[in-house]
Amino acid sequence: MSDIAITTLLILSLFAILGSGVWIGLTLSGVAWIGMQLFSSRAAGDAMAVTIWGSSSSWTLTALPLFVWMGEILFRTKLSESMFKGLAPWVSRLPGGLLHTNVIGCTIFAAVSGSSAATCATIGKMTLPELARRGYPEDITIGSLAGAGTLGLLIPPSIIMIVYGVSADVSIAKLFIAGIFPGLILASLFSGYLIVWALMNKGKIPPPDAPMTFTQKVYESRHLIPVVLLISAVLGSIYAGVATATEAAAIGVVGSLVLSLVQRSLSWTTFKESLLGATRLYCMIALILAGAAFLTLSMGYIGLPRHLAEFVSGMGLSPFLLIVALSLFYIILGCFLDGISMVVLTMGVILPTVQTAGLDLIWFGIFIVIVVEMAQITPPVGFNLFVLQGMTKKEITYIARVTLPFFFLMCGMVLLLWFFPQIATWLPSKM
Repeated sequence: MSDIAITTLLILSLFAILGSGVWIGLTLSGVAWIGMQLFSSRAAGDAMAVTIWGSSSSWTLTALPLFVWMGEILFRTKLSESMFKGLAPWVSRLPGGLLHTNVIGCTIFAAVSGSSAATCATIGKMTLPELARRGYPEDITIGSLAGAGTLGLLIPPSIIMIVYGVSADVSIAKLFIAGIFPGLILASLFSGYLIVWALMNKGKIPPPDAPMTFTQKVYESRHLIPVVLLISAVLGSIYAGVATATEAAAIGVVGSLVLSLVQRSLSWTTFKESLLGATRLYCMIALILAGAAFLTLSMGYIGLPRHLAEFVSGMGLSPFLLIVALSLFYIILGCFLDGISMVVLTMGVILPTVQTAGLDLIWFGIFIVIVVEMAQITPPVGFNLFVLQGMTKKEITYIARVTLPFFFLMCGMVLLLWFFPQIATWLPSKM
């Protein structure tokens, strides 16, 4: 069968199994099994067992449940309420009000986690209930969280940057530095969109709190001290070289427990509920990751990513058209694979073409991270969509629809990066 026929069959299988009500992780595993059984000589059962065990027992993955647990602790104690009290005076008078806490919270936490799923889940645990309680519209609340959650990949430290740096043999430290400006600009684009949306939908935003003087705002910012201390401990341990990301996540959990105890908002009930809540959410994410890992293996054996990459490489395009083609290629590929798998499976074929076109590999790394971010919010295999579906119980098509404006903002960011490459290259050049 041709690649198009195989791809069509697998897409139809995916939607058929999802439509029958099967869990997402099991659906991904089922589609992978069908693909490997029909179009590969490798035994599907053996491959599934080895891959799912390997993906589930990864030490690096340990950071994810710890960050999710940290978010649960923050959500169930006074720390999340404190974050809102500290941020509210500064953003409540802006058009969009407290919706900006989604963007600001994800921007801050992105500098801690390095994971889009962890950023989305942790901040969502804090902001979704609070914004719903205050009467903010559900569609823009969920959409802005899904979009801003992708900043976990772009703002360093980033797992995807590490994978790309190893694959492309470029400095990971320079990649980290290169991601700072693009990450802040993308966060600004998200907040700018929220401002425009709020101005066009004034009746949907709750009225702002009573105005405060600058002194009052600074005084209210004292509520941010616990959260700032926690983030400083996690970030500081990473950048000082004292702890890895996984160890820093453990520091975050311990720190959030200590702060909750100091604030007298930690009880046996909240501790138990936070632990059970984190376990449930992580089990959902881990099952999806395991299914995605098996689907990636299946796609690798069938050869679809390699064939697509070779097709793009053989088109002989100009640098700009090459970037447009690669954007489309990775967006399509992101509908079926997770970000790390996309990078690992395609770099060997894509990099020679990129180097021939004369593109800077540090710049190209930031480009790759942004298009992988876009893949996090494209159905049917969009991890941020899955995380929010598990948290909100909404249909994935609804979540994808309300997230669409933020997808287009990322497309705009790719254009900005092309026309102004210094956004990504200036800071690393100073190292």
